[in-house]
Amino acid sequence: MQTQCQHKELFNKIRKLPPEKVAVVDDFVEFLSHRDEKDSLVRTAGKLSEKSFQKVWGNQEDAEYDNL
Repeated sequence: MQTQCQHKELFNKIRKLPPEKVAVVDDFVEFLSHRDEKDSLVRTAGKLSEKSFQKVWGNQEDAEYDNL
């Protein structure tokens, strides 16, 4: 985890960049933010569907696939 001092150093580096490079940094930060949101939504949807799929997945006919 970054400290406040590390954040200041990063902000100082960004301030020194030309505007077109700052735009690239901004795009990358947006990408990371949306990727994390998407991953969270996928994990949440998976958790919510576990109970529904338990009837399908939890049967003797398919038990051999549990060991794959």
